Amino acid sequence: MSRRGWVLFAAMSLIWGIPYLLIKVADGGVSVPVLVFVRVALGSLLLLPVALRRRELGALRGHWRWLVTFAVVEIIGPFALLSSAEKHLASSTSGLLVAAVPIIGAVLARFTGGSDRLTVVRWTGLIIGLAGVAVLAGPDAAHGDALSVGAVLLTALGYAIGPIIANRKLADVPTAAVNTVCLAMAALVYLVPAILTRPHELPSANVILSLLALGAICTAAAFVVFFALIAEVGPARATVITYVNPAVAVALGVLVLNEHLTLAVGGAFVLILGGSILATRPSFPAPAPAPAPPAPADPAAPLATSASAVADDGPGPTVRAGATGRNGQPFSRFSRSVADGDPRPVQGSQPGPAE
Repeated sequence: MSRRGWVLFAAMSLIWGIPYLLIKVADGGVSVPVLVFVRVALGSLLLLPVALRRRELGALRGHWRWLVTFAVVEIIGPFALLSSAEKHLASSTSGLLVAAVPIIGAVLARFTGGSDRLTVVRWTGLIIGLAGVAVLAGPDAAHGDALSVGAVLLTALGYAIGPIIANRKLADVPTAAVNTVCLAMAALVYLVPAILTRPHELPSANVILSLLALGAICTAAAFVVFFALIAEVGPARATVITYVNPAVAVALGVLVLNEHLTLAVGGAFVLILGGSILATRPSFPAPAPAPAPPAPADPAAPLATSASAVADDGPGPTVRAGATGRNGQPFSRFSRSVADGDPRPVQGSQPGPAE
């Protein structure tokens, strides 16, 4: 990977690792509808000039059904679910649960017409990753936060479905236009709820800065950087950030919010990330069968005398390439006509200049 590729990779790993921290801070000062509205509205407004400058919005015609579906499963639902869950869960816990996205995506891709096979290694990764989710989610669910854990897992489900829709139904649509319009759709959905639940007092500076960073950095800038990363290193390597983001979420939760790094969190971290890596390993197609050996010659077919045989019998006339005998059997190059056992020349045949 080039130096530019490493810089973009590091930037994306950080940019999509800090939303959990920012959401946790913003949750303390505004309602979930306000948080989501500010994030998506700001992101859409910042991406709109890019889509307009590239004249990409016109390419969305005929794709509205899938654009709405993508907006629902990737933005409208997950952003609210994750923000609601973080009112009760640690940001590091949320980040690790969302790390189950590659595991869910591998299963969905396999059972919705994907070409990748679930090999033994990939099944092992799925089981290990799900065990890590159980280790992480179990204590929180047992202490009354089962709904919050379920909300984060639904978020992971949406994040896994979204790329499948984008890859299969929106692959020929410009990405900047897709993200601009889908974020705008989400903003319209949350506009009225945000107005109804707006704070009566100005939130703290930390909350306002978190909201601005969520919209400008973690949404608008993130998409721009991610597209540049894909162009630099390809889509396969670009998705490896999925394995780094949870580590950033855990580290920021411990260092900034004083969240506890317990043995269970550490073990779940290893299991989920290790399982995700195994579950998303590319499966190689089965080797192509060896070509069948040539069929043995039919002993009843007339013979085509080779050049060496002609040399033994003395010089004889040569046939044109593609000439056939009276029974339809083709002659080989540099051969004499053999028909009914009576060699005779093909009229008008002459040897080629290079033969």
